[in-house]
Formats: sequence, C-alpha cells, structure tokens
Amino acid sequence: MSKRAVLEVIALDVEDAVAAQAGGADRLELVTDMAADGLTPSTATVAAVRAAVDIDVRVMLRLADGFAAGDVERLVRLAAELREAGAAQFVLGFLDAHGDVDLAVVERVAGALDGCPWTFHRAIDRAVDRDALRKQLADLPGLDTYLTAGAAGGVDDGLPVLLAEARRRGEPGYEQRLLVGGGLRLEHVPGLLDAGIDGFHIGGAARPSGWGGPVSAESVAEWRRVLDA
Repeated sequence: MSKRAVLEVIALDVEDAVAAQAGGADRLELVTDMAADGLTPSTATVAAVRAAVDIDVRVMLRLADGFAAGDVERLVRLAAELREAGAAQFVLGFLDAHGDVDLAVVERVAGALDGCPWTFHRAIDRAVDRDALRKQLADLPGLDTYLTAGAAGGVDDGLPVLLAEARRRGEPGYEQRLLVGGGLRLEHVPGLLDAGIDGFHIGGAARPSGWGGPVSAESVAEWRRVLDA
C-alpha cells in the first residue's frame, strides 16, 4: 500500500485553515501578504490556526519580498516567538546577491528552529545552481522538503527539472521530499505522481475567487480526489 501524496494548501487565516482541512489538505503553509509572495504571519494568527485545526502547519519565515534575508537577528527572534505560539514546522529560504544559497543565514535560522522540520521554498527556483544548493544544505537539521516548480516561471517550464530531480531521490542532497508548487495545475498531477513525486502545494488553485477570497473546501477536495485516484 503506497502512502498517499501530501497536499499542502496556503492559508492566510483561520477561515482558510478550517476550509483546507475540511477539503482534505494534509498540511498548511501559513503566510501573510501574498502581494509580496508570502511573509511571516503574526504570532496571534499562528496560535489561532494551531487551535482551529489539527493538521500540520508550516509557518513562513520571511520578512520582505525577494530572497535576501534582511534582519537576521529579527528572523531568529521571530522563530522563537512563533515556536512559543505553537509553530512546530517552518518554511524558509535565502539567497545572496549572486543567486547562491546564503548558507550562513540559513544555518543560523535553522539552528534557531532546534530540529523542527522545515521546507526550503522556491528560492531554489531562483538559484544559479540548484544542485550546488542542495549539496550545501544536505546535512542541515530539520530540512525535509524542497518547495519547487523546477523553474522560476512555474511548473510548465520546470517539468523536465522536476522529473530529473525525482529520479535522483536518495542521492546526497536529494533525500528531501519534492513538494511541487508554483503554477501547478490538476493536469500536471498524473505525470508527477508517475515520476514518484508525492508532494503538492497549491495557493490560488484553492481559491475560486482569487487571492481576495477564501480557500474553498470544494476546490481542495477536488485536488484530494485527483491525488488519491
């Protein structure tokens, strides 16, 4: 019996979280401000969401649009405050000005998480060398997932990269789960499942009325059905 694929849904608030869980999501990515591609939510939102649902919640650690870390001390403080508010899983990813992983910062922030599981997000799709990034991060505690479309432009552009990386699962730097997101559509799913990819991440696809509207349990349920078919 194969394990079912993980479906992660972007949530902005309690209403989103409850609808995503009702639709069959396995996990939430909790953020604020999608106009900036998702920033760290408030501790109050984290606490409220943790109280409202019992699925896993990964909380974004990101202070501003773009992939530079910004104020590292503030990030480390935030990590501690979010953990106190109930956060136990996280999402982060920082690049330097050259498009290489900002290893010192990622190590520092990951260290503040003290072994909590975390995802390296789509910063990997902007990196100059994905393979080098993965090898540099290979042994960081807690890193268990890469959120990626395979390319900066989205899954349509990135499919060949996703399929190639899926074939390398288990190699050094490739032990982590591929969580595919960024322009992901239902028609992509069968081919990705056939390649052994078992993580799927949706944002706008769960919101029929766009980012101004809430997550729809029905939309999430449709993804769940396709993933489980």
